[in-house]
Amino acid sequence: MLKRTLLSYAMSGLTAAAACAPASAQTAPAAPPPLPTILYGTAYYHEYMPYERLEKDVQMMKAAGFNVVRLGESTWSLWEPEDGRFEYAWMDRVIDAMGKAGIKVILGTPTYSIPAWMAKQHPEILARKFNGAQNTYGMRQNMNTDSPAYRFYAERLIRKMAARYKDNPTVIGWQVDNETSSYGAANDDVFLRFQHYLEKKFGTPENLSKAWFLNYWGQNLHTWVDLPRPDGAQSTGYKLEWSRWSQMRVTDFLSWQSALIRECASPRQFVTHDFAGSMHADVNEEAVARALDIPAVNIYHWSQPEHYNGADQALQADFTRSLKRGNFLVTETNAQTTDWSSSFQYPPYDGQFREDVYTHLSNGANMVEYWHWASLHANQETYWKGVLSHDLEPNRAYAEISHTGRELQKIGPRLVNLRIHNDVAILWSRDSMNAINDMPFAKDKADYGSLVRQIHRALYDLNVGADFVFPESADLSSYKLLIVPSLYVADDALLRRITDYIQKGGHVVMTFKSGFTNENTAVRWSMAPGPLRAALGFHYQEFSNLAQPLALKGDPYHAGADNQVKHWAEFLQLDTAKALAYYDHPFFGRWPAITANHYGAGTAVYEGSYLSDQLQKAVLQASLQDLGMIGPDQQLPPNVHTRTGTNGADRPVHYYFNYSGTEVSFNYAHKPGTDLLAARPVASAEKLTLGPWDVAIIEENAK
Repeated sequence: MLKRTLLSYAMSGLTAAAACAPASAQTAPAAPPPLPTILYGTAYYHEYMPYERLEKDVQMMKAAGFNVVRLGESTWSLWEPEDGRFEYAWMDRVIDAMGKAGIKVILGTPTYSIPAWMAKQHPEILARKFNGAQNTYGMRQNMNTDSPAYRFYAERLIRKMAARYKDNPTVIGWQVDNETSSYGAANDDVFLRFQHYLEKKFGTPENLSKAWFLNYWGQNLHTWVDLPRPDGAQSTGYKLEWSRWSQMRVTDFLSWQSALIRECASPRQFVTHDFAGSMHADVNEEAVARALDIPAVNIYHWSQPEHYNGADQALQADFTRSLKRGNFLVTETNAQTTDWSSSFQYPPYDGQFREDVYTHLSNGANMVEYWHWASLHANQETYWKGVLSHDLEPNRAYAEISHTGRELQKIGPRLVNLRIHNDVAILWSRDSMNAINDMPFAKDKADYGSLVRQIHRALYDLNVGADFVFPESADLSSYKLLIVPSLYVADDALLRRITDYIQKGGHVVMTFKSGFTNENTAVRWSMAPGPLRAALGFHYQEFSNLAQPLALKGDPYHAGADNQVKHWAEFLQLDTAKALAYYDHPFFGRWPAITANHYGAGTAVYEGSYLSDQLQKAVLQASLQDLGMIGPDQQLPPNVHTRTGTNGADRPVHYYFNYSGTEVSFNYAHKPGTDLLAARPVASAEKLTLGPWDVAIIEENAK
């Protein structure tokens, strides 16, 4: 078959559009209506089964209390086995069986894994990576999603799927693509569009050269055709802008799919996308979320006691919930064990299956789906096990998952649509993460991401909930405490918003390297910390890596053996700030490690070094104490964690988790309520006892 021209694809698009007529005038996502109960289920691939068992699978799912499945996102080759020949009967049969059982369906567009015939006919669809490396066929997510040929085939299939199932009452939503990223594509068309993007943003090559300091090594440009490819770029500005371009490509692709679904599907069907975790370098989750009705995330984590404590789930959930300031879906999470090989097989202990579900719900999830129903018998994900093991029979996991499902059938309406209000926010900067990855401050695993995780973990251990805010977030004033990890890349406007927040009464905890470069990752040519100087109350000209950890003089935060900092030290010189801690060292000891400054009606605490975990927790706890945010929840036993929200009946709901293998007791510190799981009243100050890996959910009696 001859390759099509761009014009032929454009003309063929008219035919593809005929596969559906616009279902409504809906052009932008609307807040989905409140769900009546928690969605609980699994991804299901009847097409992967070694023998016919649809009826048995549906019966087992219904017995387990499942009320939703995700279907269809992984098998384009069954939807379209040959170019232009579409098959639906295989999926119609599954959807019909689910509908008769009362199990709802989320359909996925199967665009993340192209069929073999497409790769054969159009090898240009495959992504060309840096240095000319060409993807080969075999692995998923190996394409250039900007390719005109790929977009033609994807649009044609999406329109046909949406038109077929828009009126099916069993199909309640659509997942566009799957765990999308840029796939490292640097094809010629991707690079050319990047050049046009730069032309629009900078106007002239001279403006770009000035912003990126391309006089260095004589690489300045005077014509756009001389723009080098990104493969060997040394310019920090180039690298940062390419990362932004990669994010924009992902946003464009997913927004494009969302628009197609809205044009062709029913307005009663929501649109979502399942992020592969969160905080990606080449995916702007905040921008993508604007095109979705509700965001979704795939949250995987360690099981077994050495690492299972709910912290990873809370981090991913808090970030995803913050994208649209509301509920979200967990489209994939651990069923049994995870990993593509058999070298990472750590099945959950008894109780952890159940506790994990309520962990997700306590963080604001309205759905929990396992990946996946049945373990695969061959190929890449053989050991990423499902609810059922390879024998496809009921097992320990199925028994506990079913017990949880029966609980949710009773109490799900009291847990769904949980509204969470937090007084603490973490400012997350993808630009800073990418720029610091390019110019790291440490040679080991310490980086921007580790610092964000450390801060979030400290708050989690203190039982303090946190939202994430972003450089584009319009309003910071609703938060009592704003935490700013290493804001390495920021324009002057963002720094002014932070200083205005402080001046008007906000409390900020900020860490080293903040305000260091401008929006083009060029180091500012004013005295550090540049526009932040007045608010922070110090200046500095020098900094140093730390070859060895340093203690703080006098152990001011009572951290004992953990009274130390590492990796980095800024030589802070006080203007109006006061020192909270100094390094205990004959040379570094002249400079403070931690400072505080009153500015206007607010306060800024600054960490000039990378603190140990316990020091970080102590510094944040001191700020929380100053703000009157330390109470009974911060006095719970170490392995007990609590989350609070307000349910659809406007009643506070308190979750308590025992993330340990031993029994633990504590006093309930809120108003009288009902333990929803035990169906019994709970009085204020009553002693509660949780068994190993157990959970209590208490709904207050009054609104």
